[in-house]
Amino acid sequence: MSTKTPEVITLGCRLNAFESEIMRDQATAAGLSDTVIFNTCAVTSEAERQARQQIRKLRRQRPDTQIIVSGCAAQIAPEKFDDMPEVDLVLGNEEKLKLESYLPKEAKDKIQVSDIMQVKEIAGHLISGFESHSRAFVQVQQGCDHRCTFCIIPYGRGNSRSVPIGHIVDQINQLVEQGYYEAVLTGVDISSYGGDLPGKPSLGQMMRRLLALAPDLKRLRLSSLDPAVVDEDLMELIASEPRLMPHLHLSVQAGSDLILKRMKRRHNRQDVIDLCARIRRLRPDVVFGADLITGFPTETDALFEETLRLVDEAGLPYLHVFPYSPRPDTPAAKMPQLNGNIRKRRSAALRKKGEEAKAAYFKKLNGQTTSVLVEREGRGYTETYAPVRLKDNHKQGDIISALITGATAEGLTAQIAADPIL
Repeated sequence: MSTKTPEVITLGCRLNAFESEIMRDQATAAGLSDTVIFNTCAVTSEAERQARQQIRKLRRQRPDTQIIVSGCAAQIAPEKFDDMPEVDLVLGNEEKLKLESYLPKEAKDKIQVSDIMQVKEIAGHLISGFESHSRAFVQVQQGCDHRCTFCIIPYGRGNSRSVPIGHIVDQINQLVEQGYYEAVLTGVDISSYGGDLPGKPSLGQMMRRLLALAPDLKRLRLSSLDPAVVDEDLMELIASEPRLMPHLHLSVQAGSDLILKRMKRRHNRQDVIDLCARIRRLRPDVVFGADLITGFPTETDALFEETLRLVDEAGLPYLHVFPYSPRPDTPAAKMPQLNGNIRKRRSAALRKKGEEAKAAYFKKLNGQTTSVLVEREGRGYTETYAPVRLKDNHKQGDIISALITGATAEGLTAQIAADPIL
């Protein structure tokens, strides 16, 4: 099987989804064909294992295809992929975005990975669209200056760097011209946006200017926020800006103060509860999601119960649950570890709790009329990021008014109530 243009398999976060578009453009411009690029994730050991598994499977299916591996797993441990006979080239997170990395060279080292900690700026890439989404992911920040004890990502992404506001505006306006009505601002730690730029604009200040200078953008979303840093300009936008969608995802990680301290997080459980309550007063229709880790070293049953209770106390219907995975060279990996079965059991319990909370929220939406961004095959998302299956077909990328006619734990069903809202 041969492909005319390079294929990129994206693993992991929304930032990877953005970068995969750049990688595809660069590899295509370099003239590559019959090439598959894996843009890997390193957030857990399991993510890295699955990447290697997919690479081996692809090689068995397509023995003559060139395989390039990049992303965070490749940046952090390039030698692991160098040792794989299935892999032809390993690119770091800086190299993967450069055209010259994909150009043929007489003598090319299999590993091309530089020291990510030495990178001080973000290259200004503009992309024209996304292959499989009605929403566009737009990078506004890269890297992280914090050192949570469980996290290896700063070593894959480097220190925090921000994209200048003018470039973000140009990117958004270009995507709107291509027919994208919704943009998701993404990065490793977008709450730290602006700290390295002249004048140190906050995330909220940047978003205010963006919305003013991109008047044709219909919807704006944020990928993930640190509960410890939500600036007042962002709070004002949440309260007053209808184009900012009422769905916020928080990097919570745990509901126990003791575990949060051992994780070296900068918030406590009450901070999360208070933040959610304050935002709800400003925007009553807002819905929250959260990243949560189960089975962190030293977590007891009682401490895990605090995380379970936080789902109700803060009101978190959208959960991303991860069983703790020790990463080499992180402080948490040296702490007393819990049995893997305990981690899995607690993850299952927390996911069940999240499914119950989500089902209860979806039930409340039944009978309401809401706007939906149409994606593929009659599916879409509400303003609060609830998945919807539409009974009527409509053009991908349109924003329509829809009547919710049913709700299950998996999502909503709806019928079109009006012409596209454009």
